[in-house]
Amino acid sequence: MKFEDLVGNDKVKNMLKNSINENNILHSYMFVGTEGIGKAMFAKTFANMLFCVSDEEKPCGNCKPCIEFLGNNNPDFMQIDAEDGKSIKIEQIRQLQEKVIEKPINSGKKVYIINNSELMTIEAQNCLLKTLEEPPEYVVIILIVSNENKLLTTIKSRCTKIYFESLSNEKIENYIVQRQKEKVLNKNMLELCNGSIGKAITIQEKIEEYEQVEKIILNIDKNDIIGIWNTAEVLYKAKEDIFNMLDYINIILYNELCKKNEIKYANCINSVEETKKRLDNNANYDMSIDILLLKIWEELNEKHHWS
Repeated sequence: MKFEDLVGNDKVKNMLKNSINENNILHSYMFVGTEGIGKAMFAKTFANMLFCVSDEEKPCGNCKPCIEFLGNNNPDFMQIDAEDGKSIKIEQIRQLQEKVIEKPINSGKKVYIINNSELMTIEAQNCLLKTLEEPPEYVVIILIVSNENKLLTTIKSRCTKIYFESLSNEKIENYIVQRQKEKVLNKNMLELCNGSIGKAITIQEKIEEYEQVEKIILNIDKNDIIGIWNTAEVLYKAKEDIFNMLDYINIILYNELCKKNEIKYANCINSVEETKKRLDNNANYDMSIDILLLKIWEELNEKHHWS
């Protein structure tokens, strides 16, 4: 994959291209931006360019380092992810350090990407600090970060930060249309993406569920509460994606508030936020959804208020 295949952040593309053309490669970078915006794809493409030994445009895709990299078999590359999805542990960083001292095999560089690096434990960050302070000349370390506030100041001070801008709704919409060739996202869904292609793809894959949620909220004043509970199966089954669903409900409610300027929509938004807190505190899931739908129904159906 080449930078031309990636969407947006043209300034970052030019900066990284120029650093290779001018042989001005730094030892440690921090790619900072919204989750799902494409930082990891940029990092892997940059790594591929560093490995490529072609005299033509990089990456060529044909030289030995490129072929091995594209086949996930390049011995000079390592990507570290949270093994349990929750944290990157000190043992993983120690493994990186063991590899760092070995000289590159296929090209002049070794590249290490630490994905979601804010998930590193404090012990792991302190361990990495030793490598960042005195890296071998052939090593490039790239930290992928969505929330840099979770990283130690000493870690951040030793990395060159590259900030990624959120993508416009137009670029996200064009990407979905060109690559997916299925249903396009509506305005509310695009707003939920928050400039992230990764999130857009996730929403697009579940677009029918998001459409059902929107239909429930916009028509909640036309049904009794028992009917709402019985037709809201999509929310009761969305446990893994519920916080995105709740954010989507708030976007719908906020847009209704802007159109109608009625306080009841603001009250509904508060109820959604209360539900998020309840779920964060491990409250009963189905009961939390029951209460949320009841509160929204009561706010938007004054004539149906319980006596």
